[in-house]
Amino acid sequence: MPELPEVETVRRGLEPCLAGARLARVEARRPDLRFPLPHKFAARLTGARIERLDRRGKYLVAPLSTGETLIMHLGMTGRFQVEGGEVRRRPGAFVQAAAADARHAHLVFETDAGALITYFDPRRFGFMDLVSGDAQVTYPTFLAMGPEPLGNQFHGPHLLEAFEGRRQAVKTLLLDQTIVAGLGNIYVCEALHRARIAPSAPAGHIALIRLERLASAVRGVLDAAIEAGGSSLRDYADASGAMGYFQHEFRVYGREGEGCPTPGCKGRVRREVHSGRSTFFCATCQR
Repeated sequence: MPELPEVETVRRGLEPCLAGARLARVEARRPDLRFPLPHKFAARLTGARIERLDRRGKYLVAPLSTGETLIMHLGMTGRFQVEGGEVRRRPGAFVQAAAADARHAHLVFETDAGALITYFDPRRFGFMDLVSGDAQVTYPTFLAMGPEPLGNQFHGPHLLEAFEGRRQAVKTLLLDQTIVAGLGNIYVCEALHRARIAPSAPAGHIALIRLERLASAVRGVLDAAIEAGGSSLRDYADASGAMGYFQHEFRVYGREGEGCPTPGCKGRVRREVHSGRSTFFCATCQR
């Protein structure tokens, strides 16, 4: 599942051609993705202007001139291809980049400026929704989400309050979207290692000074991943078709048995499976 940096990378890739553009044509080549498309989906979008392109957690959010909001979730394998004039932003020489297969081109958006944006999704785990009004303040999923980890409301005191009295492992609670929006397994592992906190540590027992360090580590690893274009381990790509390269900078994720990269630490990266997810950490320096 793409995490926040991958979704933000896609948002930035789509923004130049979608933000402020009018949708001259919308084609839905099937009636559903993970869920059925909204009633008269293509007709409701055709002619609408996309006011801007936002992100909330792992969702793309596009307020429209019609008063509705388009919500997009990429699922496991959702990706976009952008074409305009003679330019097709899906270059080939990228790590593990998969060729776009026309059989999986499920939605096409054409703007009044001539840009063609095609949504591909081989597994169809993504979905799109249309809701009335400002989804940021009305959409139930967004209302239940915690603060954005790159926003001003995410900090040590927020984590202290959210973790108070809770015995669950800190990694488990960081994956809870009601505590912080957009985090997933990869970046939680990386942030906990940077903060030198064991993923199994009871969240409610962690002191404020360490939670401040953890919040800073979360922001740092997300900023670095966005700058690198995301981590994209399998067949996920950004809006240009480029695979992310942050996987080459992982400190612990996917590095089982390797030496811990923390200066002066003699430990090795371990892997444990909890609730079907791999957790990578160093038992020597993460406490």
